[in-house]
Amino acid sequence: MKNAAKHATITDIAKKLGISVATVSRALNNNPKIKNETKDLVIKIAEELKYTPNTIAISLKSNRTTTIGVIVPEIKHDFFSSAISGIEEVAYQSGYTILLCQSNESYEREVLNTSVLMHHRVAGVIVSISQNTKNAEHFQDLLRRRIPLVFFDRVCDDVMASKVMIDDYKCAFNAVTYLINKGYKRIAHFAGPKELSICKKRMSGYCDALKLAHIFLNNRFVQYGGMHEQDGYNSMDNLLKENIIPDAVFAVNDPVALGTYQRIKEAKLKIPDDIAIMGFSNNKITGLVEPQITTVDQPSFEMGRKAAEILIQTIEGKLLEPKTLILNATLIERRST
Repeated sequence: MKNAAKHATITDIAKKLGISVATVSRALNNNPKIKNETKDLVIKIAEELKYTPNTIAISLKSNRTTTIGVIVPEIKHDFFSSAISGIEEVAYQSGYTILLCQSNESYEREVLNTSVLMHHRVAGVIVSISQNTKNAEHFQDLLRRRIPLVFFDRVCDDVMASKVMIDDYKCAFNAVTYLINKGYKRIAHFAGPKELSICKKRMSGYCDALKLAHIFLNNRFVQYGGMHEQDGYNSMDNLLKENIIPDAVFAVNDPVALGTYQRIKEAKLKIPDDIAIMGFSNNKITGLVEPQITTVDQPSFEMGRKAAEILIQTIEGKLLEPKTLILNATLIERRST
């Protein structure tokens, strides 16, 4: 069996040209003390040998990389894939690459991801936390090591780092008020994990909208679960088994809304005639099902862009204090309401 091809090094270039390794290094780094003819020759041979710099060695020497770590709960969710695209666009334009990790909604995996990124000496980290994250010590460890950190969407309120988000309370309040104004009174809320910040804020918005409209909050209409389709399906199934039929459901996010949609369809009930559905985040599929699902449009791509811009500003010393950026979100009215 043949050995794998060996990567060319600056030593190989130096031997080929009969000059010192130091001279090759200075030429590749455009040192003004090296003649242009020598630089051109070094670059020519480097290209012939298909030489690429050892970024790991460079980072060990300079204690800095141009890699940004990104941790998201899941990639399959349209919201997060769109946000990642926004992060990558800004990173690429600024000369950075991204190293992507998925926590898969696991706190333990999120801690492991954070450790891996630290060992890769990333220049900074962008995070949207898992639905099970309650302890933020791994993020505090990043800050203690002077690794810049930016949260987006799902944030840790008690960590002194920059944050990019929407006003989840206001958006939920407006969404439920919209349902009330459409004539719906028996409005259920399929909530996410009780401790997750965005879920608590959306629950508060739901409760306050009902209170302002003098609508009694029936605790049986509130179903706690996770952030996936199966959670919405299970929540709707729980109500149907108890013969509790709301006239509308406000879901914590679009995957939960889609699970709700599926169970309502299985029960041969009509949307919105029997039960209306309101989602949250504007996943693409909400506009493809029939009827299309009314939802809150979170600017996911822009959220990713802004998170990357803030992180790079922090890495490069242009932003010295953490900042919180609140982006606008709009309600998209469709036929499910």
